[in-house]
This record gives sequence, C-alpha cells and structure tokens, in this order.
Amino acid sequence: MPGAEDGFDFGEGPRPAADAGKSAGAGHRARLRERLLTGGAEALADYEVLEYLLFAAIPRGDTKPIAKTLIAQFGSLAGALNADPKALQRVKGVGENSAASLKAVALAARRMTRGEIVKKPVLGSWQALIDYLTTDMAHLTVERVRILYLDTRNRLIEDHHLGDGSIDEAAIHPREVIRRAMDVGASAMILVHNHPSGSPEPSRADIQITQRIAEAGRLLGVTVHDHVIIGREGHTSLRSKGLI
Repeated sequence: MPGAEDGFDFGEGPRPAADAGKSAGAGHRARLRERLLTGGAEALADYEVLEYLLFAAIPRGDTKPIAKTLIAQFGSLAGALNADPKALQRVKGVGENSAASLKAVALAARRMTRGEIVKKPVLGSWQALIDYLTTDMAHLTVERVRILYLDTRNRLIEDHHLGDGSIDEAAIHPREVIRRAMDVGASAMILVHNHPSGSPEPSRADIQITQRIAEAGRLLGVTVHDHVIIGREGHTSLRSKGLI
C-alpha cells in the first residue's frame, strides 16, 4: 500500500505554487520545533507530537491530517504509538518508514520506563513499575500474562512473558509458575496481566488463579507480592484490595 513516504508526488522543476506551499510548510515545522524545544511538557498537543514525529519519515508534505487521523483511529497518542505497524500502515499516508518511526518511539519509551526499575527494589519503586507496565501493556489488543520474578531484595531477576490469552488454569499452571521461580532463584513474584477491554477490575478467574498460585508459593517459600491488572482506564492491585 503506498504510504506517505512513497505517495506524495512533488516532482521537479519550477512550480511556484508548490514552492510557496513548501515554504509555508517549512515555516510551520520551524514553529513546531521552536515550541518543542522551548516549551514545557504541554507545549504540543498530542496530534502535534505525532505530526512532529512524522517529519523524519515524511520530509515534505503536510503531516497534520495524518497525525489527526491516527489519533482518531487509535483513540489517543499512546494508542497510536503502540498500534501494530500493519494497522498503522492501513491509515492513508502512513508507510513503512512512518510506522517504523512511531514504533521506535514506543520502544524508547518502554526502555526508559524499564530502566527505572532494573536493579532497584521493585516494591520501593512501585510507581515506576506501574509506569513501565502501563506503557508496555495498556494498549495491547490481546490479554497477556507476565510474571516478574524477584530476588531476596525484591530486585527484578526476570520479566517472564508467560503467554497470551485468558487468565485461567488452562493457560496458567501454578506448579509451573512456582517451578520457574525455583529455576531462576526467585524468592518472590508479581503476577501481571492486562485487560484489553480497558477496565482493570479483576474477574473471578483472576482472583482464583492468584490465590492458587499464592498458596502453592507459600508451600515452597515463594511469596506472591501482588497481582497487577493493567487497563487503559488505570490499574488494579489485588493486594491493595485484600484479595491475596
């Protein structure tokens, strides 16, 4: 599918109207750049952030309509940045280069938030952990289950992607979860999964499987600190709800 990188036809040779448009476009880009560099965190609207990110992939042409379409299609700036590259390329004007640019920004955000919890006691960096999990999982379109295995100082040993799909004993076997904890030398763990529906409220299955894993862990000296559910509308801690 032709994208913005290969879809705009500006041609060569003298074209006064196009030159005037190009000059106006360059001025707009310069103003956005100035606001970005000198303004605060809210200097640019969400669509303007996307618009600016698209400049690198689309050196000529108006990226504002594309940016606004992305916001409308995926619901938010975060939704657009975390969208599947193939879904991005179904938006008119978005090609591989544009999709790769947005993917790189999303990846950088994940790496930055992950850096805030690596080699630190996770329980003492709780908000950083929630920021990392939210960045990584809130906009997934499938339900994903992860186990954060921790050492005796509650530092992250392994962020294990257990699988995708509904959270129940068909997908999660408590003995296997605990066995892996023993294999990696973990003394504690945090269960994590997301709700693609957006609401982070726990289901009966969420509560039941958590309690079974916690019970299995107690028998072998592995503590389940929490089960965190991530959604676009926020997060829920089963520990804070008294469900563990």
